[in-house]
Amino acid sequence: MKYMLIMRATQEAAEASQEMDFEEIINAMGAYNESLMDAGVLLAGEGLADAEEGFVVDFDAETPIVTDGPYGETHELFNGFWILEVASKEEAAQWASRAPLGPGSKLEVRRVTDECDFADFADNEYVQKEEGWREEQAARAEGKGAGGKG
Repeated sequence: MKYMLIMRATQEAAEASQEMDFEEIINAMGAYNESLMDAGVLLAGEGLADAEEGFVVDFDAETPIVTDGPYGETHELFNGFWILEVASKEEAAQWASRAPLGPGSKLEVRRVTDECDFADFADNEYVQKEEGWREEQAARAEGKGAGGKG
């Protein structure tokens, strides 16, 4: 099963991180990421740039409205994510609990859907195409590996 760990922080956590040595933060995250890799459970993970660099596309109007960041309250934003391949929800919770995060930080943990979630729609054109698309993505990623740009 795949689970996504979504990193969220309150204003308290954001302020606390400003007082920490950035290299110390990098080292703690690096060690955590390395433990995920060594265990063979890490599929993907990225940190995100500040919300001021982002934007929101709102679909409430007939024509979608694009709004530049910053947007939302600090606790509504997420700062990064990991995608893990683990045996159970409990194992995902164990890995999430080990993240080097402090007070005011939270990890939202959500299962990533897979083909089993769409079994009732197995004859749908796009459900059938999904497997091919995943293979294409994997081949593209493989071609970009080893320092190449593909």
